[in-house]
Amino acid sequence: MKRLLIVVVIAALVAAFFALGFNDYLTLDRLKGSQAQFEQWLTQYPLLVPLAFFALYVLVTALSLPGAAIMTLAGGALFGLGQGLLLVSFASSVGATLAFLAARFVLRGSVEKRFSDRLQAINRGVDREGAFYLFTLRLVPVFPFFIINLVMGLTRLKTWTFYWVSQLGMLAGTVVYVNAGTQLAEIDSLGGIFSPGLILSFVLLGIFPWVAKAIVRWVQRKRVYKRWQKPQHFDRNLVVIGGGAGGLVSAYIGATVRAKVTLVEAHKMGGDCLNYGCVPSKALIKSAKVAHQMRHADEYGLTAAQPAFSFRAVMARVHRVIKDIEPHDSAERYTGLGVDVVQGYATIIDPWTVEIARADGETQRLTTRSIIIAAGAQPLVPDLPGLDDSDYVTSDTLWERFAELDSPPPRLIVLGGGPIGSELSHAFARLGSHVSQVEKGPRILAKEDEEVSELARQCMAADGVAVLTEHEALRCERNGDKKVLVVKHQGAEKRLEYDQLLVAVGRTARLTGYGLEELGISAERIIYTNEYLETLYPNIYAAGDVAGPYQFTHTASHMAWYAAVNALFGQFKRFKVDYRVIPWSTFIDPEVARVGISEAEAIEQGIEFEVARFELHELDRAIADSATTGFIKVLTPKGKDKILGVVIVGSEASNLMTEFVLAMRHGLGLNKILGTIHTYPTLSEANKYTAGEWKKAHKPETILNWLEKYHTWRRGA
Repeated sequence: MKRLLIVVVIAALVAAFFALGFNDYLTLDRLKGSQAQFEQWLTQYPLLVPLAFFALYVLVTALSLPGAAIMTLAGGALFGLGQGLLLVSFASSVGATLAFLAARFVLRGSVEKRFSDRLQAINRGVDREGAFYLFTLRLVPVFPFFIINLVMGLTRLKTWTFYWVSQLGMLAGTVVYVNAGTQLAEIDSLGGIFSPGLILSFVLLGIFPWVAKAIVRWVQRKRVYKRWQKPQHFDRNLVVIGGGAGGLVSAYIGATVRAKVTLVEAHKMGGDCLNYGCVPSKALIKSAKVAHQMRHADEYGLTAAQPAFSFRAVMARVHRVIKDIEPHDSAERYTGLGVDVVQGYATIIDPWTVEIARADGETQRLTTRSIIIAAGAQPLVPDLPGLDDSDYVTSDTLWERFAELDSPPPRLIVLGGGPIGSELSHAFARLGSHVSQVEKGPRILAKEDEEVSELARQCMAADGVAVLTEHEALRCERNGDKKVLVVKHQGAEKRLEYDQLLVAVGRTARLTGYGLEELGISAERIIYTNEYLETLYPNIYAAGDVAGPYQFTHTASHMAWYAAVNALFGQFKRFKVDYRVIPWSTFIDPEVARVGISEAEAIEQGIEFEVARFELHELDRAIADSATTGFIKVLTPKGKDKILGVVIVGSEASNLMTEFVLAMRHGLGLNKILGTIHTYPTLSEANKYTAGEWKKAHKPETILNWLEKYHTWRRGA
């Protein structure tokens, strides 16, 4: 009602303005003809006339009425340059701010609902540099000021910021108009106020803040680098520290564009993903899944059998898989691509110098234009009393430690309820370990919706995992060969005996050992970077797990493109890293995959949404595969098919997600997925059927009712 009232008042004032003919007064001829009368009134009422002029000017600009330019001339003609400039400058800024607030109060709510995704990006830009952009727009009179007022009202720009920036930004143009008003008799048209030279001057004035910004950036760089001596010549265009996904992609891009690149890796090429994470865990998961299928072969009309296997052979296969993939990330391959691959430890001596303690015992120093830090992450080991004496393993060390075992650990405790802990808990339970998964929080996979966490818990429990949520690890105790984890649950201590303890409570960025402290680069949980992945020093970048905010191999590769391109070509064009569409999967069985926002996040952010849902037990191929557990859930804005987020729980969820990732990345809605031919019978049809569920919920009932009447008429009924 308040919005409606404001709209009615504004409409009434605008209508009255034109109905009463006030627009006829705000013309150049009328102003020149009435100048003597106005000057007489000013002599009679020296205080009232300026106040009335100020109020009328505020009203005209607040209502975005035509005539502000004429009134600015009038300010100069009536009051002279000094007083006229004072009145017009403040009146225009106050009126613009009122228009800004009216647009914000009346329109922003509905616009945010309709274009929330686009406004998010705009608001992020406004939060960072809104005042700067507004200032540049205000400097150039070519841009209609009333449009700027209304558009800025739809953003999150602070009112006070809008006011003072407008006050300063409009000052130059106001001076020109008010000064022209003092020479009113010589003005034949408004166009005559601005000669081509003057317009060019304003354009140059508008460009000046951008030039000033570049100068400020140059000054900041000089200040950052002032204690360092920059080399005259450089050995390399780029030095990359770390041979994981982020480092490999960075080096590959550099070599592709014929830059001279050195890649330094201290341990194993391929990084954590190849050697300790993605690859070995998925190989183990596959073996565990086959064992599970053997036990449940009767579901496929076969005779169920207890799998007999050597755990040593299973682990040997894991290492064989690593070896088979290893050439893709090998030093030989990257050397062949033109990358100088060095085995050793890199230390950044200054912003352009890297010292390498080589594996062959030599020390090498390289000067380089740019550096990319892609050192990755390592398992987080909690400060748990007795842990060091517990003979624990992590997701990194278990592959070597367990390789010599003939059977999986009889009693395995997995500490951590996140994706890594859940995947390994499920795999080892299927391979025969008695697994207890200990999680401090109320549920596992806490970043997913509650129903997803619960379904994951049920599926893992069905395969023998004892999921112990709300169990806080207190300490480890050891008495000879007997090992115990003491936990607290509901205020009471419990003792859990185990043969092996696997710590999987997360991963932490590698932040020490390569000179960050000496350089003063900010690094706490991660290395702090700006939106271009620059650190404190604009020529030193960070990408991947070491920089966050996501610890996925595919995001490390994604970030590496931005880091490499900015490092090599940032003097011409820099690119802001794009985190808008980041998918991820947890490879338990059934798999859990997600992209975009979840229901819980949408509620927390106050986003209105609808849910289109399809249950896999209704899909022909899922029935044929006996893989009916799970669902697809798509979040969309109310009444629209735009995809805000997707959750898939089911067989091959990680692969099914790709279609939704593509759609979100390129702005395609559910109607486009519905109109795409999907092969029958495949699991991918579930994506189409989910889109069909959205379509059914939005079918045009009115049109369908008319069509029903039409067909009835056609039958002659």
